[in-house]
Amino acid sequence: MGPRLVFDTYDDIRGRCDTAPVRQTGSEPGYDHGAIVPDDDWAPLTATEAARHQADDSTPDSIRIEFVHRPLPDLDPDDLSGRLETAARLDPLNGHWPNTLLGCASSPGNRTTTTEDNTRRRIGLHVDNFDRLPYPRRHQGRRRLCLNLGPGPRYLLIGDHDIQQICRTLHTDPERHHPHTEDIRRYVAAGHPLRCLRIRLDPGDGYIAPTELLAHDGSTAGVDQPSVAAFWLGQPPNAT
Repeated sequence: MGPRLVFDTYDDIRGRCDTAPVRQTGSEPGYDHGAIVPDDDWAPLTATEAARHQADDSTPDSIRIEFVHRPLPDLDPDDLSGRLETAARLDPLNGHWPNTLLGCASSPGNRTTTTEDNTRRRIGLHVDNFDRLPYPRRHQGRRRLCLNLGPGPRYLLIGDHDIQQICRTLHTDPERHHPHTEDIRRYVAAGHPLRCLRIRLDPGDGYIAPTELLAHDGSTAGVDQPSVAAFWLGQPPNAT
């Protein structure tokens, strides 16, 4: 099915979303070998492409990408500790979402992708595995809520094929498989097409997304300022 974005009209996301092909890294400094990253050939998302990714009434809540906004306190651009304290106190959606903070990530500017492994190497487009669900139930995982606490803008990167689609292409018996980031890398290495959506998040902007299902990462490419992202995990009560 791929990513499904919640918006009313194309004008709601015009100028906020771009798309580009992906590539696989080799021995690039700071990156895990074989990581999948967007190419630099970004183009605005067209109305036709937006319609293909728009959620409708048949789209389950559990796989929708929703956009949110929260007012932020006035903080000095260099006040990293103040942003972390804000995240710790914040109820992200005023009681409509779990308020236990999963964590924060501080990202410098001008990073094509931002997520690092425990060796501080960037991993590129990946899927989360907090719930460790197998292929048949992968779409039932909890969604992640992320808020950009600034001071700079940042981007959400999303692959245009979800991990279930990728596993159906790669595996003769996907029902027994536990999807993993390595599946995304094998898929691209085998020459299968994958494009990346890039969605701009200004300070106070955020998203709710099925990061266990969709290849994703953050980005600060072309942004000189650093930014802090805060994360929560949750699921709507009637998600299917």
